Amino acid sequence: MTIRPALLLVDDDAEIRDQMKWALASEYQLLEASDRSTALAHVRQAMPRLVLLDLGLPPDTDGASEGLAIVQETLALNPMAKIIVVTGNSDREKAVAAIESGAYDFIEKPVQLDVLKIVLQRAAYLSNLERENRALQEQNGQCEFEGMLGNSARMEDVFRMIRRVGPSDVPVLITGESGTGKELVARAIHRQSARKDQPFVTINCSAIPESLQESELFGYEKGAFTGAAQQRKGRIESAQSGTLFLDEIGDVPLALQVKLLRFLQEHTIQRLGAKGTLTVDARILAATNVDLQQAINEGRFREDLYYRLCVVTIAMPALRERGSDVTLLARTFFGKFAEEQKKPLKGFTPQAIEAVRAHSWPGNVRELENRIKRAVVMAEGKYVSPANLELKDSSSAEEEASTLRASRDSREKDIVRLAMEKAEGNVSRAAADLGISRPTLYQLLGRYGLKKMKSESQKEDA
Repeated sequence: MTIRPALLLVDDDAEIRDQMKWALASEYQLLEASDRSTALAHVRQAMPRLVLLDLGLPPDTDGASEGLAIVQETLALNPMAKIIVVTGNSDREKAVAAIESGAYDFIEKPVQLDVLKIVLQRAAYLSNLERENRALQEQNGQCEFEGMLGNSARMEDVFRMIRRVGPSDVPVLITGESGTGKELVARAIHRQSARKDQPFVTINCSAIPESLQESELFGYEKGAFTGAAQQRKGRIESAQSGTLFLDEIGDVPLALQVKLLRFLQEHTIQRLGAKGTLTVDARILAATNVDLQQAINEGRFREDLYYRLCVVTIAMPALRERGSDVTLLARTFFGKFAEEQKKPLKGFTPQAIEAVRAHSWPGNVRELENRIKRAVVMAEGKYVSPANLELKDSSSAEEEASTLRASRDSREKDIVRLAMEKAEGNVSRAAADLGISRPTLYQLLGRYGLKKMKSESQKEDA
């Protein structure tokens, strides 16, 4: 008997939910919710593999704040969930924001049931594939931890640190270049903690205008400023009992750093326009791609805040420092995107693998993932080529290395010639002096045109 995958329907319109249940009940185990709290309760209890989500939920039916919050908090609780968002034709920006937050796909209103079924079937298939791959990786002993892959010593150190600090409540500062996976580390720490069933709230400090950062973090009361038509919780308050992740903490202005420091010290906040304070119990994780010590020296970052944040520091290695992880990740991304795109590709050409290994990956894992995704889309044959990846192929690499190779060959030829002269043309003696076998020496003699030395010296091998 086939087990039907669980599908959570989130829409404040009961008629639409009824229509969806009528159309999908035979293929899925259905759960339904009309608001964020009910939806997240289902996520915690049932861990549905699929979520069909209308972004416009009360109290923000004309916006997407509630829907986007569900996307983020669902993925914090269940990173493998496939979320399909429903949006209007004029709300493409909201759909894009949901995809950027981790949603799997979006579908436009009015929903065509045949199209919806195809999207859900594809999402369910990919979910099955990911689960099978995870089980296979664990069976084969591959190093996978909380959605991150890595066999390198540097990543094993990262995994070890996450396991150690996860159960505690101390602030953690995650450092590393852009694209190394700092948010993945933050989510892993959250899932390793006692707060794992509570909200994981992210705020990208560099993506919010400086003038809005305070209201975004601390919230505001009705009438606090022009346009504040109703009271709104800030991100810190939304993380009550859970974890707040401050990405790009180095971009927070000095004035706001003072208030963050006060929150870390006293665990209280004050909304804009409020007279009193609120107590908030939330763990703080922060990340940065800049040198905060340098920022302190330049007067751009408070030293006392830095020491509050970096009780524990986890340094994410750049992809170029992770050795064979680059090919492991490339093959993993290839499998994922080839399945998503329904492309009958068999893999990478040898030249493509060499190009992947040779590239410096300044954009790190994010660059690798994006290049692989584009390559899968653009590939026309059975294999992904360096051209599909927009990387130099092995012949280009050979051109760059030609001078080095010529220098090496010249030196090797001189060493072989001198060894043969010293051995007076005796191949056995020369091979012994060089520490190589006679067949290998014969190959070198042939490669460098030195075979005639034997006949000129009139020496025979012993």
